[in-house]
Amino acid sequence: MNITEEIERRRTFAIVSHPDAGKTTLTEKLLLFGGAIHIAGAVKSNKIRKTATSDWMEIEKQRGISVATSVMAFDYEDYKINILDTPGHQDFAEDTFRTLTAVDSVIIVIDAAKGVEAQTRKLMEVCRMRKTPVIVFINKMDREGKDPFDLLDEIEAELKIHVCPLSWPIEMGQRFKGVYNMYARKLDLYTPSKQTITESVEIRDLNSQALETHIGEALAAKLRANIELIDGVYPAFDVATYLSGDVAPVFFGSALNNFGVKELLDCFVRIAPSPRPVRAVERTVDPMESDFTGFIFKIHANMDPNHRSCIAFVKVCSGRFERNAAYRHVRLDKTLRFSSPTAFMAQKKEIVDEAFAGDIVGLPDTGNFKIGDSLTAGENLHFKGLPSFSPEMFKYIENADPMKAKQLNKGVEQLMDEGVAQLFVNQFNGRKIIGTVGQLQFEVIQYRLLHEYGAQCRWEPLSLYKACWIESDDDEALAHFKRRKSQYMATDRDGRDVYLADSQYVLTMAQQDFPDIKFHFTSEF
Repeated sequence: MNITEEIERRRTFAIVSHPDAGKTTLTEKLLLFGGAIHIAGAVKSNKIRKTATSDWMEIEKQRGISVATSVMAFDYEDYKINILDTPGHQDFAEDTFRTLTAVDSVIIVIDAAKGVEAQTRKLMEVCRMRKTPVIVFINKMDREGKDPFDLLDEIEAELKIHVCPLSWPIEMGQRFKGVYNMYARKLDLYTPSKQTITESVEIRDLNSQALETHIGEALAAKLRANIELIDGVYPAFDVATYLSGDVAPVFFGSALNNFGVKELLDCFVRIAPSPRPVRAVERTVDPMESDFTGFIFKIHANMDPNHRSCIAFVKVCSGRFERNAAYRHVRLDKTLRFSSPTAFMAQKKEIVDEAFAGDIVGLPDTGNFKIGDSLTAGENLHFKGLPSFSPEMFKYIENADPMKAKQLNKGVEQLMDEGVAQLFVNQFNGRKIIGTVGQLQFEVIQYRLLHEYGAQCRWEPLSLYKACWIESDDDEALAHFKRRKSQYMATDRDGRDVYLADSQYVLTMAQQDFPDIKFHFTSEF
């Protein structure tokens, strides 16, 4: 297979949703169809001790939520599929936003009973900004939920995208009979106890008597009326409008019962985009170029607790990545070779000899990488659009066990590399401050420091409004500002000046009183 064919068969996508919509369950079932796992784990179940493949961190197993994006690759039919299962919880939205920069398309999971929720709206905004094609999977049809037409209206209104249903449910909850798959022109019948489709009947003409035979006269009449209404209201499905990000195809099913998932996957591999061009500051990079380029979109500390190893995830943007080849680290202007690049099935990894545009490769990281770094065959390229954030919650971090100071420092440093939180050192009293976007991150950091690094920390409250990175063309004005605000000055991990404002009023006054100072609310400027 030549390089063009290899790249054409790649499908790299993220599964996103509000917490509890069934995202990780859907991921498990997709892996099951790909033959990547033989038994799907239950995300929340006391009876089954096997947990979801993508939720492999100890805290994820205990909480039943995803707190980090996990990467999984498998082959299905003639396609190579790379799934990124993202955290749904808003406290980990940073990780999800960054992940969306590394995928070519997205599947959004929506709970049939709850409809569109807050986190789904935010994630859709990122997709819209990047013109990422989106497929919607309406989950939990085996439970009572909202009317399907109301759900479609809600998706259009809330997510600001046109929809085109490609399957249609026959009843829901206890009465759920299955779906009519308009894309494949067949009837998929649901049997609650079997956990999979027991019968799939090809029905190309809805007026066929076969419909009555399988679902009865009343439901057949209702289905025909619904499909006629859909044909009248929604435009016929056009792959081009999906690929341009203007229309979202919609599927219905139940991930937990493995119903409607294979239909989603079969349609997805055929219509989803292969790797797309990626914009760098200097130019647009085409995936079919022969030279390798890629960027780091995620760093995961401690994937193997026995080795304290960090893994940097690189999205291959163009060409072919080869093991042991020399590549240029653009920010450091260094040449690096990678003897053990890895491909992933969540935590399980295997060494790969080559990877192509669209693939996600794990590189062992000994402190060389930061999120956003570019790797190339030699060209000077900077990939852009990896969001960083200004923290909204702050706490002092204190060592609770003086004998473990070294472990604590190492743990904090590696966890900060992941980009889930930011570390500042107060210049007035030398104390370390952790800034995050959500309360849950403090709990995760504390838990991981204890269980992965053997270090105990405790948090002390700190009331701050915002962290602002400051700079000025006038050195004297900058020095004057730092003297005046000495109690509120800190430095970040790169040694840059950060002003910690304790209220919105104080920040506004500072901006008025010091016109020569530039205030930045993200660390990228």
